Amino acid sequence: MAEPVDVTAATLPSPVVAIRWCLLVVSVLAAGGCDNGDGATSSTVTSPSSVVEPAGFGTISVTIVTPGGSERELCLYLADTPARRSRGLMGVTDLGGFDGMLFRYDAPHDGQFWMSNTLLPLSIAFYAPDGGFVSATDMEPCPPGTECPLYGAQAAYTTAVEVPQGGLGGLGLVPGSSLTIGSSPCR
Repeated sequence: MAEPVDVTAATLPSPVVAIRWCLLVVSVLAAGGCDNGDGATSSTVTSPSSVVEPAGFGTISVTIVTPGGSERELCLYLADTPARRSRGLMGVTDLGGFDGMLFRYDAPHDGQFWMSNTLLPLSIAFYAPDGGFVSATDMEPCPPGTECPLYGAQAAYTTAVEVPQGGLGGLGLVPGSSLTIGSSPCR
């Protein structure tokens, strides 16, 4: 029979070392990804504990007038600077109860969108400087290591609204609609 070992504070790792080990283990597990059956892995974690909402964005209220003349108020995250527009909904897994994200440009714009590092499938509607509907399209997430397709409008726009894929119709963001950006944040 072995002699009992005296475990004292001197033989235990410091709290800093223990925390570092815990962080290392969590990082390794998260980076490992999930096998989707074809040998490829994905680093996307979809458990409820990994909900990621947009951070660092303001909000804006928007009024949509549908082709039938009814009005609908939306509450959207606001991407109104180059840095915010560039980041958009990358890494986001949940909109936190907001309807989507509005990308606002100071002048007519013809730039295209892509879905690099974007986890949610999205739909996007483009609006002209006068608030009139330009066009819309669905966008698919772009897996890491692949070339991402570009999604553009059929004409110049000053506003684009991204929502979860398939959600444009329910929000009134359809051909013949118009959009007016409010002057104050929502919520």
